[in-house]
Amino acid sequence: MAKAFFRLQKFLRRTQFLLFFLTAAYLMAGSLLLLQRTRLVIQQGSRGTSLNQALAVPDEMAGVGIADPRAVQNPRPGARLLGGTDALQEPALDQRHSPRWLASRNSELRQLRRRWFHRFISDQEPMQTAGFKAMKHAAEHKGTYMGCFTDDSRERTLKGAVFYDLRKMTVAHCQEACAERAYTYAGLAYGAECYCGNTLPATASKPEECNSECKGEKGSVCGGVNRLSVYRVEELRAGARRRRNVIYRGCFRAPENLTDTFPASLIQPNLTVEMCSEFCSKKEFPLAVIRGQECYCGYPTGRFSLRDGADGLRCTRTPNSSSTAEGKYCLVYQTPVQDTRCTDRKFLTTKSKVFVALSSFPGAGNTWARHLIEHATGYYTGSYYFDGALYNKGFKGEKDHWRSRRTICVKTHESGKTEIEMFDSAILLIRNPYKSLMAEFNRKYAGHLGYATDRNWKSKEWPDFVNSYASWWASHVLDWLKYGKRLLVVHYEDLKQSLIPKLKEMVEFLNVTVTEDRLLCVENNRDGNFKRSGAKQKDFEPFTQEMKDLINRYILTVDEALRGRNFTGLPREYVPR
Repeated sequence: MAKAFFRLQKFLRRTQFLLFFLTAAYLMAGSLLLLQRTRLVIQQGSRGTSLNQALAVPDEMAGVGIADPRAVQNPRPGARLLGGTDALQEPALDQRHSPRWLASRNSELRQLRRRWFHRFISDQEPMQTAGFKAMKHAAEHKGTYMGCFTDDSRERTLKGAVFYDLRKMTVAHCQEACAERAYTYAGLAYGAECYCGNTLPATASKPEECNSECKGEKGSVCGGVNRLSVYRVEELRAGARRRRNVIYRGCFRAPENLTDTFPASLIQPNLTVEMCSEFCSKKEFPLAVIRGQECYCGYPTGRFSLRDGADGLRCTRTPNSSSTAEGKYCLVYQTPVQDTRCTDRKFLTTKSKVFVALSSFPGAGNTWARHLIEHATGYYTGSYYFDGALYNKGFKGEKDHWRSRRTICVKTHESGKTEIEMFDSAILLIRNPYKSLMAEFNRKYAGHLGYATDRNWKSKEWPDFVNSYASWWASHVLDWLKYGKRLLVVHYEDLKQSLIPKLKEMVEFLNVTVTEDRLLCVENNRDGNFKRSGAKQKDFEPFTQEMKDLINRYILTVDEALRGRNFTGLPREYVPR
């Protein structure tokens, strides 16, 4: 009996201790929750504080948290990282440009890369939101609504031009884009896709089947699934109507039989460029070809590829002849119409057996190369990161998981043994480091299409940027040469100079067969949507002599490594500046 009583007493003591412990834990948790809520209320009530106060976070806390690598597009160092690069200070001059030193520095550089784009995306969000609101209020439907029509991707009627904006598409935006390119009709589908043409779709659908809300305009309808909301585009002012986007391509030798080469033609006394361009635009052809009083419309083809231009004097009309050089030469103009023979793209129907990387240093033209590959192969490219701006403009592979193997290749700026050995093969795109550094600095401070201000270039951030990124340019190439399993090295400058031959190499490396006409279509649409307009010239040299000496040593190191692997060395224009 005493033994049983002792056991009961022991049990009660343990229970009492346990209850005490649980009560204390409960009170502590409640206190913490109360403090957290109080802090949240204080933060919400003090949003009027200055930006500097709001961002007064200790440096050691800046990296706290776990981030998915795809959410941190193109990692890059923020201002705080670049300002405090003591850990990345260079060793002695005689050691700091060797491949061994560059390889040892990679772990530190990868830390910079993984934070590379995070601040840029955060900074852009408020601006994009503000622009979105302004656009939403300003949008007005100017055209005539023609109805809801069936959209068949295999036999699409509105195929003159295709645009995507998966975040900010509006009816007015689509209409204006089609009007600028001289089209009669604008059609919207899936809430984000815009199609232009001069002929109405054949099959009408029920009005309620166009039920997708425009991504950039609540309350407006932008088609539906396989359905188009079609508008007749309002004409632009007469003075600005027909000269828009007509580009002179040059003087070329005329093919032997123009009627067989070009599907549409017009003979018109006193023919002008405007007349021919307008005629070909209505027929939805990207080229307007003029020989004397004759106008022909068509596409670049194997019979008329626009590769070998002639002396412009041969296309000058003589007083005694209405033709150009007795009919052997013709003038060629690019109309506002988009060449759509290569704009259709899709995901791979089966998972790729070979995992291919499209690797480059930032600013080396990776986005442009993706544009070329997608239009040449007809398949989307993926990305190790996620860039909303690229996704919104039609790079649908951005949102696909980078390891899905549903894309023809995957963009990456990563280096290091582990990151490289994940891929079975890679296209390694290399660009002049001077150009790459400037392009990435522009993108960092002004987005994909803008330019950094003179204030940015003359600030302390520019030399810090060069100091950190120049070595990354070299180590990126060296790592891929060392750990890459199967490489195709492509120099940006060669791709730009000889587009078709180099693009053929890339497509063959990806094990895809394409037609000559498709490659010519890519050449006709070579710039895509991410070319900075103009070449904004600065009135000062951004690179100091010290920067040039540093970069030139890296160039020589990379050139030697390429030749050591039996690849073509760097183009001569790289060295030295």
